Amino acid sequence: MQVEAHLQKIIERDGKVHLTLIDPASQAPERAAEIALAAAKGGTDAIMIGGSTGASGTLLDETVIKIKEKVDVPTILFPGSSAGLSQYADAVFFMSLLNSRDIGYVITNQVLGAPLVYRSGIEPISMAYLVIEPGGTVGWVGDAKLIPRQKPEIAVAYALAGKYLGMHYTYLEAGSGAHTPISPQMIGAVKRALGDNKLIVGGGIRDPETAKLCAAAGADMIVTGTVVEEVKDVTAKVAELVSAIKS
Repeated sequence: MQVEAHLQKIIERDGKVHLTLIDPASQAPERAAEIALAAAKGGTDAIMIGGSTGASGTLLDETVIKIKEKVDVPTILFPGSSAGLSQYADAVFFMSLLNSRDIGYVITNQVLGAPLVYRSGIEPISMAYLVIEPGGTVGWVGDAKLIPRQKPEIAVAYALAGKYLGMHYTYLEAGSGAHTPISPQMIGAVKRALGDNKLIVGGGIRDPETAKLCAAAGADMIVTGTVVEEVKDVTAKVAELVSAIKS
């Protein structure tokens, strides 16, 4: 499966992509697989697997394996470091946290992880990863110099740098569980600068209204994660979100 090409076809067909993020550290692999199946039934287009802390090793491998036993949609690793790689996934967002003060998150982890990606045949999808205020756990762990919410021009500059370096995707991240999502003004400004390059937005998206607002502003892909851990009916919640961004 060529995951990047698959996602592009969904965008051409539906206009937008919905991604469900599952953190292996938040539940047992069997429960993660149940959440993934429920999300797939709700219409999510792919399952992202990863987290800022604890999403590595045997737990990560078992989570990916269990999820792939349950769903047919692509599994995409969302690694917090080189330890967040698993040979069992379909693809990996091979990303650089461009606004990190720590060189480890800009390039060192990527150098350490690249040989495993090469040997395993996981599809790498290049990504510029940008953490916006408030940033949450990933902002703290990744030692990000948070991009101010009211400074879209800074996000645009970083996004353009990523594009010119050859990265296919840009991810604007407010932080898992953020109380406030990325502003429509920042999303729109970044998307206009990126042109055909794909823009992913995540963090603080818990309801259809917010998801639709982000999609309408220019996001090509919407990520929801924390909300699927909080609700009882994952299928219904994901269906609401998918309907909102693709309507």
